[in-house]
Amino acid sequence: MNRNHHLNQGEDIMAKQSTLYSGGAQGAESEFGRLAEKYGVQEVNFTFDGHKIERTRGLRVLTDEELLRKDVSLAYVSKLLNRNFTSAKQMRKVLQTIMYQVEAGHEVFVVGIVQEDGTVKGGTGWGAEFAKICNKPLYVFDQEKDGWFAWQDDAWQAVDAPVISHAHFTGTGTRFLEANGKAAIEALFARSF
Repeated sequence: MNRNHHLNQGEDIMAKQSTLYSGGAQGAESEFGRLAEKYGVQEVNFTFDGHKIERTRGLRVLTDEELLRKDVSLAYVSKLLNRNFTSAKQMRKVLQTIMYQVEAGHEVFVVGIVQEDGTVKGGTGWGAEFAKICNKPLYVFDQEKDGWFAWQDDAWQAVDAPVISHAHFTGTGTRFLEANGKAAIEALFARSF
């Protein structure tokens, strides 16, 4: 659903028809959730038993069977992101929940750091890479460069002010949310709703 088509229907209708897909974790995800609640946007937070999260609104606890459906080779993810991911069960489950988040949204917004190799730093990087694999519109607010970047034509392009243009969107990112990252999420919601 292209949001521009519905501009004349009023902001509250757009927000109420929208859903944020996230993970409810400390940092960027909890900020996305806080703003979704503030603007009246529905919220779905994918998690699993034993995972520590800050958001409980729209909680969607994935079963072991559901997590297995998104099983991914940690060697593949490590190679793709040019870093080592431990084979610990907890990390594997986090990567699996990220796949559910990205799959559910029609576009993906991430707060983190774009590295020299084009990947996004940390576990958040898997969400960005999976969005690329799924060919979804992908935007990253880089806290170090203090700006938004879009993945276009197989490269990161600086963009001014993205807006949430689909009713189903994903918001994820670093646990280490800086003041500029928080302000970027707030401005994104203000522009979009």
